[in-house]
Amino acid sequence: MNSQEADSLRRRVAELLVLRASGHLSDQQRRYPQWELPNSELQRLLQEGVGGAILLGGSAVELQQRTQQLEGWSNKRLLFCADVEEGVGQRFEGASWLVPPLALGRLHQRDPELALDLSKRYGRCTGEQARRCGLNWVLGPVCDVNNNPANPVINVRAWGEDPNSASALAVAFLRGLKQAGVLGCAKHFPGHGDTTSDSHLDLPVLPHSRERLEHIELPPFQAAIAADVDSVMTAHLVLPELDPQQPATLSKAVLTDLLRRQMGFNGLVVTDALVMEAISARHGAAEAAVLAFEAGADLILMPADADAAIDGLCDGFSSGRLSLTRLDESLQRRADALASIPTDAPSGLIVTAADQALEAELVRQSITVRGAAVRPEAGINLVRVDALLPSAATLSGWSPALRIPETQGFRSVVLHGEGLSPWSGQPDAPLAMDRLGEGSVLLQLFLRGNPFRAGRDAQEPWAAAIQQMVALNRLAGVVLYGSPYLWDTVQHVLPNGCPLAYSAGQMQEAQFQVLTALFPKAAPPCKSGAFTD
Repeated sequence: MNSQEADSLRRRVAELLVLRASGHLSDQQRRYPQWELPNSELQRLLQEGVGGAILLGGSAVELQQRTQQLEGWSNKRLLFCADVEEGVGQRFEGASWLVPPLALGRLHQRDPELALDLSKRYGRCTGEQARRCGLNWVLGPVCDVNNNPANPVINVRAWGEDPNSASALAVAFLRGLKQAGVLGCAKHFPGHGDTTSDSHLDLPVLPHSRERLEHIELPPFQAAIAADVDSVMTAHLVLPELDPQQPATLSKAVLTDLLRRQMGFNGLVVTDALVMEAISARHGAAEAAVLAFEAGADLILMPADADAAIDGLCDGFSSGRLSLTRLDESLQRRADALASIPTDAPSGLIVTAADQALEAELVRQSITVRGAAVRPEAGINLVRVDALLPSAATLSGWSPALRIPETQGFRSVVLHGEGLSPWSGQPDAPLAMDRLGEGSVLLQLFLRGNPFRAGRDAQEPWAAAIQQMVALNRLAGVVLYGSPYLWDTVQHVLPNGCPLAYSAGQMQEAQFQVLTALFPKAAPPCKSGAFTD
């Protein structure tokens, strides 16, 4: 192979890569510099043929400028994607942050028709805002069936806790994306919903039989394929019944035999991020990329080292280990996917009046308010928020979770996962009440399943802490934002009539709706006594 042929091969191989990039314009604004390349490196790699970027951070308006900047550094049309599973505002300020999909999964049990309509509108809203910001590929829907409440990585990201709800709602979401003119992605194949470890940190094992997989895990993916989903993302987990040696991302038995041949998927197969510990702790960047392509992947997402991944793939094609015919097929799939979506971004505001109405309606359909109103008094507004959440979208000086209680006399105390522990170390009285000061406590918990936390938040003894405050006659009320599983526990340890609210969403619209319902008039504090069953 002469130098011209080698250069041509390298450019074609580079097109398979989708690199992580900050949504901010300048290097100094990068939130995760260990994963987000500096602009000089991004510009070089895009000029050398890299085919796309996954973006995170910044505002929606800045994202518009960022995608234009990145495309200006390339001589081809790029794939621009983001993990906007809960709307573009989940990752980029100024766009719509919608309630977690699992909220609609639970609504589907009560009102299937309404849930399906909202799911389709959810997909269309997400897709249209994505296009207005310069994105052309939404990395959703999550097609995992979250039938394991202890799941630390999927949790509320799933559309359902059973195959029927997950399938129906994921397909409705995809139809909305198609109406908006963006690519969708069913993830994480063949199903990450029944794991108790996080593939960002470790390599989960799913020890289920093929019969079980066909009954629980695979139906949402099969439904998405039938709905002509554009891409499927792999899962970094081992299924011993299918391949005892390699995780799904690196397994030909899973990606080629099962997904391609048996399930009939002909679109793009993209790896989950290869920088995740489940892969990077076991393979170098070059070998991980080669193994993934060899298994059946078309696109290599977030390799730990882009140049090493390109070099490894080029060596694989040059040596004959990898098939050049397969390279042609993967590049053609990429070209076909891009050709199927419009090139022009829709004009107008990023967030329309219809989008705002949908945000509010989704919150209304996913909140529960019980018991009496909260009595205004000189008390404590104790807020537990996960430090990994997008804080500006969740809590700021003007957030309803702080502002509304403060107007009613409550002094805000905010705790987060990396801050001072509120725990006393006593199992019967776990909360260190002496640190809080005097007065009744309005407890607001922003807790949900979050990647990278290894389920630590779920281990916090909030149910016992609530019982402790009830016994001391110091509980003014409880609001839980996020986890339906913690809600299922907490609501059964509270006295009858105690102010209590649940919201699947954690955004400011959810805070406003919940707290305006809890503070309409004065109410007596909770007293220990009869508990709900």
